[in-house]
Amino acid sequence: MAKTASSGLDRILTLELVRVTERAAVAAARLRGRGDEKAADQVAVDAMRSELNRLPIAGTVVIGEGERDEAPMLYIGEEVGTGDGPGVDIALDPLEGTTICAKNLPNSLAVIAIAEKGSLLYAPDVYMDKLAIGPGYPKGVVDIDAPAVENIENLAKAKGVPVSEITACILDRPRHARLIEAVRATGASIRLIGDGDVAGVIHTTDPDETGIDIYLGTGGAPEGVLAAAALRCIGGQMQGRLQLNTDDKVARAAKMGIADPNKVYAMEEMARGDVLFAATGVTDGNMLAGVKFGRDSIQTHTIVMRSSSGTVREIKARHQDLDKF
Repeated sequence: MAKTASSGLDRILTLELVRVTERAAVAAARLRGRGDEKAADQVAVDAMRSELNRLPIAGTVVIGEGERDEAPMLYIGEEVGTGDGPGVDIALDPLEGTTICAKNLPNSLAVIAIAEKGSLLYAPDVYMDKLAIGPGYPKGVVDIDAPAVENIENLAKAKGVPVSEITACILDRPRHARLIEAVRATGASIRLIGDGDVAGVIHTTDPDETGIDIYLGTGGAPEGVLAAAALRCIGGQMQGRLQLNTDDKVARAAKMGIADPNKVYAMEEMARGDVLFAATGVTDGNMLAGVKFGRDSIQTHTIVMRSSSGTVREIKARHQDLDKF
């Protein structure tokens, strides 16, 4: 298979990634609405790891289920793949939105991104401050260090609408009480989400469809890197700052090569070079339909993207060989 002039990633990996997220999504979907977050996450992890080990790559998990002492599989630093292909960094979340899946609520996904080795942010499993908007705006129209009111007003001006027509997506957490109050004080609307901030960030890329213009707040760093990988493919702007607010977190980050604990990472620093991204719906959502189980088939809905070509594919698959799951 031919390679792009600027990338060591084979094009075939784009479709191979679809199989990886499909398997994880189907496994998790069998436990939708059962109220068992750990069980749903574990079957998704098992399925994704099994499929990853079929890929012709020498992959290293840089964003995964946690650090080695916290996760038995798909931990940060784990090597996956057959070892017979290109060296790649892997960021993954076999079940993004475990609570969402357990409650059978919208926008639970199986997600993965790969890039050439050394291209994805290698960071400890901590919180990250995030700010994201979709494509079509001047560079620097929003800034993670600016007050929320300033970012909302600048975005409204750039979009050519009153502030009242801007909607911000924010995780519904007690830590965001002041942020929520500040955004509402501007007259803007807020879409509060319980979990699933990878989908939340991606929703900013199509506000006409999703109704979301900007993502604000603090969430997991793994989800931040995955979201940055997706935006690299679709377009948009994103900034992130790791929350390294204890000596232990600073020390863990230093071991991973992070010298400045206060650094603001641009989207292009979190996910550099040629990036492949895939997500399969576990539950129905704004972006993807969830897995559907029929008597003789299983249906999946996946989005797969590549940054070097800007190609975005939606794949609706009907699987009739049920034994492969």
